[in-house]
Amino acid sequence: MADVRAAVHRAVVGRERAIDLITTGVLADGHLLLEDLPGLGKTLLAKSFAQALGLSFSRVQFTADLLPHDITGGEVFDARTQSFTFRPGPLFAHVVLADEINRAPPKVQSALLEAMQEFQVTSEGGTHPLERPFLVLATQNPIELEGTYPLPEAQVDRFLMRLSIGYPTAEEERQILVRRRERKEDVATVPQVLQLEEVRAMQRSVEEVEIDPSLEEYAVALVGATRVDARVEVGASPRGSLALLKLSRARALLEGRDFVIPDDLKSIAAPALAHRIVVKPEPWIRGVRGEQVVRAALERVPVPKTGGVPPPAPPSRPPGT
Repeated sequence: MADVRAAVHRAVVGRERAIDLITTGVLADGHLLLEDLPGLGKTLLAKSFAQALGLSFSRVQFTADLLPHDITGGEVFDARTQSFTFRPGPLFAHVVLADEINRAPPKVQSALLEAMQEFQVTSEGGTHPLERPFLVLATQNPIELEGTYPLPEAQVDRFLMRLSIGYPTAEEERQILVRRRERKEDVATVPQVLQLEEVRAMQRSVEEVEIDPSLEEYAVALVGATRVDARVEVGASPRGSLALLKLSRARALLEGRDFVIPDDLKSIAAPALAHRIVVKPEPWIRGVRGEQVVRAALERVPVPKTGGVPPPAPPSRPPGT
């Protein structure tokens, strides 16, 4: 995946943490929620990853007047055959950018939730499977809330991670201007470095990464600690434990290892768990967020001392013994 990251950097300046997390999420075959301000490159990131991975891409601008069939597709009358046939909507792509997802009404959210969880869409004529991999990259603006519909907790829980991009540094922003001036056009080209079957094979290889039972206990303890925090109304669900398992194995694979170490779990704990936590009203007003609850859990829960370390190789025996 190093070639994928290098290809994405052809279009995206900086954003190392975001690129690493998205790469991890793609390997783990999960949906991602990008929560940040407009104009920070969320669309560019999603499109660049799709191009580098050789995956089909579609973008849906979520608005208040959107209807379910606008994203799923629907039955269309064919005058030649005098029958109805299903015409696929924009959800029938490998990478779907759901832009400003919280502006869509509940019925659209319900249709998207079925696609995210069941990898299928339902139309008048029945259900239609979505080709794997199927990755939803959803964005929402955390500041502008007028005219939005808060995402239901059940849907938020379906996102494997929530991450933000943040503003570039002054030098990174200058490089953005330099690259735009040198290429003499707005659109940045990203080379394709993988084929569809290669992406599927890499996702399957994540399942072969070993994780010590003590690290599984560590993941469960981290999730449990978010539920007993006095500032929390609702802690992370068991999907949080599963997310830690999937993402830690994917991160280990990206690091060139076939086994998980504690740092793999610690590095992805906040993106995997923070959005699953509902903070009580009073702490929320004081500025407490899910990320702080996860950091507190990381400080409280002891790290296994032997977890993730592969067993030593047996000593070699001299010839003839």
